[in-house]
Amino acid sequence: GAYTGLKHLNLTMDVPIAMGATVTYAYSVFVTLSQSAIGHVYYDTVVNFIFVILVGRFLEAKSKRHAVSATQRLMDLQPRVAHVLRNNETHIVPIRGIQLNETILIKPGEKIPVDGTVISGCSSIDEALLSGESTPVKKQIDDKIFAGTINIESTLTVNVTATLSNTSLGKIINLVEEAQASKAPIQCIADSIVPWFVAITLFLASLTFVYWLSDGIELALLSATSVLIITCPCAFGLATPMSIAVASGLAARHGLLIKNGAVLEYLSKVNHVVFDKTGTLTQGKIHINQLVHNKDISEKVLLENISHLESLSEHPIAQAITQYAKDNNVTPNSQCVNNFINNPGLGVQGEINNDLVLIGNAKHLENNQIKLQVSYIQQAKFLEDKGISCHHISIGKSHVGFISLSDPLRPDAKKLINKLRQANIKLSLLSGDKQAVAEAIANELGGMHVIAEVLPHEKDNIIKALKNKGEIVAMVGDGINDAPALMRADVGFAIGSGTDVSIDSADIVLLSNELNKISDAVNLSKRTLLTIKQNITLSIIYNIIMVPLAMMAWVTPLFAAIAMPISSLAVIANASRIRTLFKNSDGESK
Repeated sequence: GAYTGLKHLNLTMDVPIAMGATVTYAYSVFVTLSQSAIGHVYYDTVVNFIFVILVGRFLEAKSKRHAVSATQRLMDLQPRVAHVLRNNETHIVPIRGIQLNETILIKPGEKIPVDGTVISGCSSIDEALLSGESTPVKKQIDDKIFAGTINIESTLTVNVTATLSNTSLGKIINLVEEAQASKAPIQCIADSIVPWFVAITLFLASLTFVYWLSDGIELALLSATSVLIITCPCAFGLATPMSIAVASGLAARHGLLIKNGAVLEYLSKVNHVVFDKTGTLTQGKIHINQLVHNKDISEKVLLENISHLESLSEHPIAQAITQYAKDNNVTPNSQCVNNFINNPGLGVQGEINNDLVLIGNAKHLENNQIKLQVSYIQQAKFLEDKGISCHHISIGKSHVGFISLSDPLRPDAKKLINKLRQANIKLSLLSGDKQAVAEAIANELGGMHVIAEVLPHEKDNIIKALKNKGEIVAMVGDGINDAPALMRADVGFAIGSGTDVSIDSADIVLLSNELNKISDAVNLSKRTLLTIKQNITLSIIYNIIMVPLAMMAWVTPLFAAIAMPISSLAVIANASRIRTLFKNSDGESK
């Protein structure tokens, strides 16, 4: 390490140790060859302190592996082999040998080795790893299953859709490894200080040698060597990466996927959290309350029109409307729709039987020159004041009614908001709904700043404006239209059940739908930053005490060799204490 560093003109942590050992050994060789009676040889001292340092490095490496064992634990969730069907025969194949589109059998009690789609059978799957839900999930033909989960009841025949690192579990492992290897801003500062730290160490060692030289070269040499060895940039260098590695591993086991270690530092400083409403604070399980319409059109005809139109949209509201139609014996048919247009933040439109059909907010109808019926607007406003969303419907040039719907809050949403408020964090609710609807939701949660009637592309601008005011902003969302805002925020949270786009754009992914994980992440970030500061302080105090002792010739090289790795182990032990932040129900540290 020292040779490589010097070769690249970089003063690494190994340079002082290597210099101390080399100088002591060279002096001993000189005394031996000169056959002088003056002076002693220190071969045993060199061997002993190198041995002690190597033992310390071994213990340090072992402690680091133990502290960051999350990746190995995740890997252990994958079975070693799988039952693969080839040529109508079952073969036991290592999971590395499984190919895409092969067929595998998964027996009851077995861990699922790869991602796939069920092509035969029906069973319950324990998906606690990915969803955090302890209740098994029923899986049948065409349902997706994921590596690392457990088949409970019956044998399943599965078509392989992803293998090894491309599985959901594999991607989690890769992201955890990347997070553990990434550097926070505070670590970059520490890394830049290390070369200066080493240079100062060399200067102090030289100064010590010169000071004690008048009392004999042996004393000067041993004192300078002790200074070189006892200084510990190692502990200083370990202070941040160990804490981040332990924290990111703990987070992964606790249902929080942190993509970059630097996020922990930013999150610890967040003073404003912005929430998307639908699917984030609410369950995303939209319930149709009622369909209000005029007497000139039957409910069945109206349902046919809106369900045909909404069948072309992926929006949760569209899915709720099409399901409501099916429950009322109306079959949605997208083939009936021409010139379909999705207007984000407003609604959808299309032609059915040569009539223009619109579904969306009142502004959407007005933009298409539809005259609004005062009675429908008043009825809708009454419901919106209670937190119930209303979407207006027009056919041709007539405003024919509206559909009211509700989306219940997540059970833990209010608890999360209270926790964040107690931490003196500002809270905002972003919604495309009417102001009255959004304010009703905010009041139910105990009060939040409301920014309503927001178009999808405006979310990014709102986050940008908050950051321009000097605020450290976290954004929580789950939809495609949240992706730009998630990327713009200092820290982006994505709900695990959200879209792939939002998950890819976020810095932290909640593998389950438990919103309380957000406050857990905030607590973890603050604990991690506190531990980093403690470790840096510990390293500084150690050097402030030990270096003067070595310069005063009160420390031998062998003692220095023992003290140096102990300081590193102390830093590792302190970083490992982060693991006590969360506890399993069985009392095991997560």
